[in-house]
Amino acid sequence: MSDLLNIALPDGSVRQVARGTTPGEIAAAIGPGLAKAALAARVDGELRDLDRPLEHDASLALVTSRDEADALELARHDYAHVLAEAVQNLFPGTQITFGPSTDDGFYYDFAPKDRPFTDEDLPAIEAEMRKVIGRDEKLVREVWDRDALIAKWQAEGESFKAEWAAGLPGHEELTVYRSGQWMDMCRGPHLQSTGKLDPNAFKLMRVSGAYWRGDQNNPQLSRIYGTGWLNKKQLDAHLVRLEEAAKRDHRRIGQDMDLFHLQAEAHGSVFWHPKGFILWRQLEAYMRRRLDAAGYDEVKTPQLMDARQWERSGHWGKYRENMFVVPDEIPSAEDDAPILSGTSDLMALKPMNCPAHVLIFKQGIKSYRDLPLRMAEFGCCHRNEPHGALHGIMRVRQFTQDDAHIFARPDQLTVEVAEFCDLLDSVYRDLGFDTYAIKLALRPDKRFGSDEMWDWSEQQLRDAVAATGRATAEYGWEELPGEGAFYAPKLEFHLTDAIGRTWQVGTIQTDTVLPERLDASYVGEDGARHRPVMLHRAILGTFERFIGILIEHHAGRFPLWLSPVQAVVATIVSDADDYANNVLAKLATAGLRAEGDLRNEKINYKVREHSLAKVPHLLVVGKREAEEGTVAIRSLGVEGQRTMSIEDAIAWLRDEATPPDLKR
Repeated sequence: MSDLLNIALPDGSVRQVARGTTPGEIAAAIGPGLAKAALAARVDGELRDLDRPLEHDASLALVTSRDEADALELARHDYAHVLAEAVQNLFPGTQITFGPSTDDGFYYDFAPKDRPFTDEDLPAIEAEMRKVIGRDEKLVREVWDRDALIAKWQAEGESFKAEWAAGLPGHEELTVYRSGQWMDMCRGPHLQSTGKLDPNAFKLMRVSGAYWRGDQNNPQLSRIYGTGWLNKKQLDAHLVRLEEAAKRDHRRIGQDMDLFHLQAEAHGSVFWHPKGFILWRQLEAYMRRRLDAAGYDEVKTPQLMDARQWERSGHWGKYRENMFVVPDEIPSAEDDAPILSGTSDLMALKPMNCPAHVLIFKQGIKSYRDLPLRMAEFGCCHRNEPHGALHGIMRVRQFTQDDAHIFARPDQLTVEVAEFCDLLDSVYRDLGFDTYAIKLALRPDKRFGSDEMWDWSEQQLRDAVAATGRATAEYGWEELPGEGAFYAPKLEFHLTDAIGRTWQVGTIQTDTVLPERLDASYVGEDGARHRPVMLHRAILGTFERFIGILIEHHAGRFPLWLSPVQAVVATIVSDADDYANNVLAKLATAGLRAEGDLRNEKINYKVREHSLAKVPHLLVVGKREAEEGTVAIRSLGVEGQRTMSIEDAIAWLRDEATPPDLKR
């Protein structure tokens, strides 16, 4: 075995170094600037510590703060490590468990000795964390013998760590990271020392309860959440985003605008109020017009289907835990006796529409000339989401998809997917979203179908996006290994909202599995039976979630065509009541959604109240307006007011209230 290793660098050069040389030493040999900037290394693609010796020929890329995704993951992992050390410094006897990084920070779960932690403990913990960072202790990786490590944890009263170490696979190398005398079991990697962290770039956010290993039958722990960044500027920007997100919270705005409510009697389902359902209907009508113009046929399918159908489709084996299942017959009950589960065949509320659409496709003989067949449904579905995963109207148990399935010949796929991408682009822009990313989710480990089928399906999606010119960095094009559905790869469309958050909403999947499992076929030009390819596609995803996104994106200030109330006619004096009612009648005749506010309140009070309710336009009328046949218009978010004749005002409002697809 040679003592020299060949290390390939990103610029194509190869360095020969002695076995055991570290990436940090290679960085220093290249130059002092790189040595100072380097945070970690990617060795054959794996993120590693700078001080971990190289043992074989490898490719090496040094990670700096310019590699923001890697740098943030490292920093957040280290902040969690520092948090655990700080807590044990302040609260001796506290046991440590786990502390992963998250999308915007980190958390750590603790088993306190005396009492659960509270938010009041956070300032003191933050101060101690800054002391740990200030000591700039070197983070040293150590490999431990399994039995010795378990014995050490047990001797120190760290029963959770001892249990975790004992449960890891026997072949797995057990590593710890030490900073000074303190250590934690961890796979790493880490920065070289705690001082590499910016002491002003983190903030502890809150404390919550958690269960050991996520099991409610296990001991309850205290979880401390924090947010961590590379510098204070990033932290400050994040805190501003959080503040803005709180202002835009769809639950608060939904209450202010009287759109919907949620309550325990229908946990995970939405009670839509009249104004909220106006918004729903406007969105649904818009989508229906777009689908009609794109050649879709709308259908309606049952909520309940026999469990054997779900077994044939494959959903019963892959998705059973998320389905609501009922017996198809329930025994009668006398008086108030409890109704017991029946013993007859099971049925399930549909969690998706696709198997039912295949059943419609199978009615009658289909020819190759009938394809593509585009079948759409605003289908109500139910999924048994975990209680803790529910979030306002963003994640619910009952939802309605803007669902459609395209049954196509293989030679039609590229065109169909490309046309879908164009339709989706137009819809998003009409709804106020100019920026989105396209990602290709590839085959998961657990899947139906052959490798050849997956190769073909994935390539069809690649080719279609390339045909639209969107497989580029401008559209955030990215491939996601292992993220596809169990039956098909998929394109995911991730919207970026007004404050920079991303939301995965639209999707299209190429599926050859379900037509095979449910025996769907068409007669080809050769007179033989062939399987169609089934494209599963949605643009909004679900109405509930997309409306929540719309609320937060627009902060409740919807485009006029979507606004539940487009204008309020408000009086200054009661003498203008008759004129206000006349204006309301004319607005209604013009097809505008308007309300009147004739209360005996001061106009400034009315303005504030309707601004809170996000009414786009307030038409103020008094004696002068009544005499002149005018209205004084105050628009939401616009300083001052303008006076127009009622005829001009109606013409202007009607133009603004025309949906964008009807203007083209």
